[in-house]
Amino acid sequence: MSTFSLDPGPDQTAVRDWLHGFAADVIRPAAAEWDEREETPWPIIQEAAKIGIYSLDFYAQQYFDPSGVGIPIAMEELFWGDAGIGLAIVGTTLAAVAVLANGTDEQIGTWAPQMFGTPDDVKVAAFCSSEPDAGSDVSALRTRAVYDEAKDEWVLNGTKTWATNGGIADVHVVVATVDPALGARGQASFVVPPGTPGLSQGQKFKKHGIRASHTAEVVVDGVRVPGHCLLGGKEKLDERLARARERAAGAGGAKGKNAAMATFEASRPAVGAQAVGIARAAYEVALDYAKTRVQFGRPIIDNQGVAFQLADMKTRIDAARLLVWRASWMAATNQPFHNAEGSMSKLYAGETAKWVTSQAMQILGGNGFTREYPVERMHRDSAIYTIFEGTSEIQRLVISRAISGMPIR
Repeated sequence: MSTFSLDPGPDQTAVRDWLHGFAADVIRPAAAEWDEREETPWPIIQEAAKIGIYSLDFYAQQYFDPSGVGIPIAMEELFWGDAGIGLAIVGTTLAAVAVLANGTDEQIGTWAPQMFGTPDDVKVAAFCSSEPDAGSDVSALRTRAVYDEAKDEWVLNGTKTWATNGGIADVHVVVATVDPALGARGQASFVVPPGTPGLSQGQKFKKHGIRASHTAEVVVDGVRVPGHCLLGGKEKLDERLARARERAAGAGGAKGKNAAMATFEASRPAVGAQAVGIARAAYEVALDYAKTRVQFGRPIIDNQGVAFQLADMKTRIDAARLLVWRASWMAATNQPFHNAEGSMSKLYAGETAKWVTSQAMQILGGNGFTREYPVERMHRDSAIYTIFEGTSEIQRLVISRAISGMPIR
């Protein structure tokens, strides 16, 4: 087992510096333009692919780094550059994590490379879980998957929403209900290959923040996928459903692994790291501004009111990073989250990003409210981190259930 360390070591330090250079030289100069355009920044993604940042190999190396901090370091640096472009670059990894968390070795080897494409022919992937009537309540999913035994095919019908890269992706991973009686435990994940008839993009959302990242509805209307597109395979699914039915018949209710939650559990510390990157970026802008902005004959940082704000901002950012690194290390060393440490990291980092960016706007005063300075965009981008991949309220619910052992509602 790897020992928890706050020193990332020479390899991860080199990766951090490399990513920081890309974020500073390529992402930041383009951030305002793509935020205004509200379009996927394909040229930036391709640039990232050419130097190896947007690739399966790169993310696999970080994901399997024994220290556990490879992914958090990568996420923090890219999102320090810009959250919208950062999410456009890393959005595919959520679908990849879904395959890693639920798929067989053969499925991982087949689908994960197709999600990224090549530097000359870049592709993206989408993970489709939320629905118009099922966001935090994953048990309410209405998208159905029915098995056609004669053809060994699954037939999918339903509408997904809030899908990053939804509709523009080559590969979609769709969470669907196979046994409605079992609620969240009766769900499974399916890969929808490129060009499959019946899958289409619904409305594209015009968002408050992270506007360079494509978010849209995905409609699956009579979509047929081969049996081998069920992540984990049918035998494994049948066994899991049988166990869930047995538990449902008993006093304990249906418990067990849920396809969507397995993905979110694996990704929450990484999302927390993204929030840390946004918060750090806003803090640095505010610190520089406070040291150079002169009012009443002296820099405004000479005032305790401003200096103490910055002290609190820095303290919360470092605390958030520590929670993210702890959860990531625990996941890498296969330690169970007995106290919902993954949710703790995402909760605190998300709330920190929202708070720190708000404080940064306040320190910049009227300038902070204009698009001439980046903290306005950072503040808009931060807002989603208390909402997506589990709202702050849901994280608190998960944590309170973990620490109390009670079915808190």
